[in-house]
Amino acid sequence: MTSSKEIRAKIWTRLHDVAKPDTRFHLNFAEVIPDFKGSDAATDQLVTDPAYQNSRFAFITPDNCLADLRRRMIEAGKPFVMSTYGIYRGFLFLDPAKVPPEAALYASWLDGMEHFGEPITLADISRRGRFDYMVTGASAVSSNGVRFGKGHGFFDLEWGMFTSLGLADEQTPVHAVVHDVQVVEEQLQPSETDILVDKIFTPSSTHVIQRRAKRPSGVKWPLLTPKQIDDTPPLQELRRLQGLA
Repeated sequence: MTSSKEIRAKIWTRLHDVAKPDTRFHLNFAEVIPDFKGSDAATDQLVTDPAYQNSRFAFITPDNCLADLRRRMIEAGKPFVMSTYGIYRGFLFLDPAKVPPEAALYASWLDGMEHFGEPITLADISRRGRFDYMVTGASAVSSNGVRFGKGHGFFDLEWGMFTSLGLADEQTPVHAVVHDVQVVEEQLQPSETDILVDKIFTPSSTHVIQRRAKRPSGVKWPLLTPKQIDDTPPLQELRRLQGLA
């Protein structure tokens, strides 16, 4: 069976032809999930989806390919939570009502999120209620919905924290935005931490996934190192909330 490492290496080679360089990491795909040619076309399809249209409180990853989606959500008045880089500084909450109309584009960029977004704890998110929609970028997504990130497991951790607190579950719509070259046609076996997505939006098409396996639930504490916990404030908060610290 093809390993996730081999899949990433194969996809990253293809990505060089369509990816847009990051201002900090250039084309280092181990550190950034890039924007790509046609991401606006993929977003065009996503915003027509009922899950997006009906969403009231979403979680959006900080991937470059989702900047256009974040802009559209701001302009549509849809609040959302986004993680900071590496989750090192936790999460940011973006209230569109606090963004001037002319600043929506800037606010959708990571530097703009730092300006307009407000730090939000897991406890504060819980008080706002469950996420009714989640969108992520990816290094690759298989035809049966198995998502691969950069290899650091950040989205897996975020999902684990959110499901631990009942903020997301098996029924929460999870969509991925990727380039066509990032879709892996073979069926892959998900690991115990892999998050299966429901739909994949690319510049040319929408893939609807018939999920045949359940998503994981909760944080897999035995898989984490002390350094990972020390470097991730929300994990420390979750331990306190669960009485583990």
